[in-house]
Amino acid sequence: MSEFPKESEQVNLSLQDADPTTLKSILSIHWNRICNRLKSEVGDVEYRTWLQQIILGEIEEDELTLYLPTRFLRDWVRAQYNSKLNQLWNMELPQIRRVELSLLEQTGSSDTNLEDSLTKSSEKKSLHIPTKSKLFTNSAVSKNSSNSASSEEEVKTGLQHQLDPRFTFDNFVVGKPNEFAYACSRRVAEKPSSPGFNPLFLYGGVGLGKTHLMHAIGFELAKVGNISVSYMSAEKFMYRFIASIRSQSTIEFKEELRSVDVLMIDDLQFLIGKDNTQEEFFHTFNALIDAGRQIIVSADKSPSDLSGLEDRLRTRLGCGMVADIHATTYELRISILEAKAACANAIISSKVMEFLAHKITSNVRELEGALNRLIAHANLFGRPITLEATQEVLHDILKSHERRVTIEEIQRKVAEHCNIRQTDMTSARRARAVARPRQIAMYLAKLLTSRSLPEIGRKFGNRDHTTVMHAISRVSDLMEKDSSFAEDVELLRRMLET
Repeated sequence: MSEFPKESEQVNLSLQDADPTTLKSILSIHWNRICNRLKSEVGDVEYRTWLQQIILGEIEEDELTLYLPTRFLRDWVRAQYNSKLNQLWNMELPQIRRVELSLLEQTGSSDTNLEDSLTKSSEKKSLHIPTKSKLFTNSAVSKNSSNSASSEEEVKTGLQHQLDPRFTFDNFVVGKPNEFAYACSRRVAEKPSSPGFNPLFLYGGVGLGKTHLMHAIGFELAKVGNISVSYMSAEKFMYRFIASIRSQSTIEFKEELRSVDVLMIDDLQFLIGKDNTQEEFFHTFNALIDAGRQIIVSADKSPSDLSGLEDRLRTRLGCGMVADIHATTYELRISILEAKAACANAIISSKVMEFLAHKITSNVRELEGALNRLIAHANLFGRPITLEATQEVLHDILKSHERRVTIEEIQRKVAEHCNIRQTDMTSARRARAVARPRQIAMYLAKLLTSRSLPEIGRKFGNRDHTTVMHAISRVSDLMEKDSSFAEDVELLRRMLET
């Protein structure tokens, strides 16, 4: 038998005998690899949303503790990723047989209470949270701090957020709903701190382009070279503030934050109910404005509608330029899809574009994600992107909700699609430009409703049921002979079923 311990035994010995610094280094190396693997498996967006804020904690015997900043985040990660984390850690370090997910604050307090307790306890040395010797930064997602960075260094380096290279003015698609916000953002990028444009407040629903515009402003200002730009979410601002209190480095945090030329805070609505963080942001806001520095803020509502914020903060946010971004129009969604397809060098038919633009109406991110999935599927399997393939690949997004479709709705949708008047559906006109859409509408009425042939005929200008039968037969024949015509009818059917 060999006198040397096996590799797994060597790892166990090294963890047991390692001093705190070495132990931290060992765990951080394995955590980096796990994070990279998680990111590749779940995707960048899902990773940033749910897993990026995990903080590496302490190991005791065969149990490793990971910390999350909020109860909601901890419960979600525990429900969705706990088994995966256990599996990955056990593969990396067989000694670790169990991974425990805990709150960063161990008193069971909510986000607001956590903030209050940390603020009120800034002069106390013992808080009910893991000590610095047991906390390790998630260095796989923090490019600005090394594995051995302290909490104070994390506060300093974390202020400069790396801008996303995908979000520039060049690839921002401008339309009626966002043209004002785009123009204001361009103005600030060209002349920061201009009278009337400081602060710049962008607001609108989820996935409409607020973050894109903020990153685009940051990129334009960065080109100047001598302008310092700091971008972070309001949530990140709060946790950096809490970290500075915990590490007794609030002065460094304030000085670093108030020394930038441009401060951008995304999703300000997160500060609602966080009174102490609001207070810190309020003083930071005043200090930067007084110094002639530019502030850019985004939220899901206008300043006057953010009722959970202090009045003094809401009035200051509304004293500059407030620009809203409306929900996208059909034309804008088509333009976005065309631009994204061109960037990806993908050939996608207008029928598929129209279908996606009709189906996904509320969120540009979801629209882009759907397009990316289609392109990836086509590249991986070498299949053309057809309407049938689109419905198959995007079944979870395009899941049709069962609902009753009326004959009037069918007539209106077909008339719009074929560029005729809805009254032509019931008129006596027999011109082909009118008769063919009328036949399609009859065909769809029979397919999508439970109406009898005589009932359908009455809805189309009191026509006989034999006329309806002829229309159904004619459309069916044309669909078999003409693939383009068949795609048109199929597109109308899918739009009506949405």
